[in-house]
Amino acid sequence: MAGQALIDHGRLLDAFGQEVELLVEAARIVPADTPVPTCPGWVVGDVVRHVGSVYRAALGWLVEGRRPYEWQRDPAPGQTDESYVRQGFADLREVLEWHDPAERAASWWPADETYGFWCRRMAHDTTVHRVDVESAGGLEPTGIPDDVAIDGVDEALTLWFGHRLPMLGLSGTRAGSVAVHTGDHSWIARAGPAETVARRCSEDDVKGADVVVTQAPATVYLWLWGRQRLGAVDVDGDDDDAVGQLWALMRLATR
Repeated sequence: MAGQALIDHGRLLDAFGQEVELLVEAARIVPADTPVPTCPGWVVGDVVRHVGSVYRAALGWLVEGRRPYEWQRDPAPGQTDESYVRQGFADLREVLEWHDPAERAASWWPADETYGFWCRRMAHDTTVHRVDVESAGGLEPTGIPDDVAIDGVDEALTLWFGHRLPMLGLSGTRAGSVAVHTGDHSWIARAGPAETVARRCSEDDVKGADVVVTQAPATVYLWLWGRQRLGAVDVDGDDDDAVGQLWALMRLATR
């Protein structure tokens, strides 16, 4: 384990590679011009090329030591989308394998400026977009292992909700706290005009929240990313508005 991840770096790197294969396999089956409802305005080909592009952007952060401004954003002339993704992954994986995950690296999250951050970020980006492609094609969804999903819940709340929203200057309209509990892990997310924060917490802390959201790890993970409907999780408590606000804010954070 390194940085903020809840699971071992090697495990994440393996999961990353497996998700690349699942994405490529789904993209072979689903026509490239198929609309992707979870990514409005995009078709499957756009999703695949986006993934290949973000791999190169991540590599730019690592190699240049700062936010990159130029990278190969589309396949080269004559290069297939699959080749574009595979080559981007291969180049990024080589760098990630050669560096200790705890080694300092430039990133856009001050709480985790490590090589491990990029392994984690790219693993989850690939997983979510693999789900997008499978869903767009009506394919039987491939399961997400519990340990990967739990780490994804943690990243969604602590990075996207707790950091990305404040960075964008976005906040809730009413004060409310939502506890999220899945797979023996718990978090508290607080939103309102005065704060937008999320942190890991104990089960005892959960009792102090206005409402508690629970479900299987993969369901909670995809729910936070807007890949499950609002009512896909179980809610314990009467403050439905707090849950709706969390879900809506996550849509703004991850768009």
